[in-house]
Amino acid sequence: MIKASLPCIFLLAACVPLPQGDLLPVWRPPVVVEDTCNAAQYGMLVGQDATALERVPLPNQVRVLPPGMAVAQDFSPARINFELSRDSLVGQRM
Repeated sequence: MIKASLPCIFLLAACVPLPQGDLLPVWRPPVVVEDTCNAAQYGMLVGQDATALERVPLPNQVRVLPPGMAVAQDFSPARINFELSRDSLVGQRM
């Protein structure tokens, strides 16, 4: 009886659909087409020392990210993020 039921187990296993794509969901940042945080006007800060951020009026929603800092993956289209390099230079704005 056990030998007769063994092929049935394999047939049932064949009916289970395999997962498609990644097994775990992968977070991807939203694609922002327009400059909702007005980051373009701060382009002159890229490559400058981090203290340059203190001399420029910045909007309310700003995040300065030192290298290696853990960052929450919440998305705010009005917030501007400044990433700093290891040399404390403004690396990029997002």
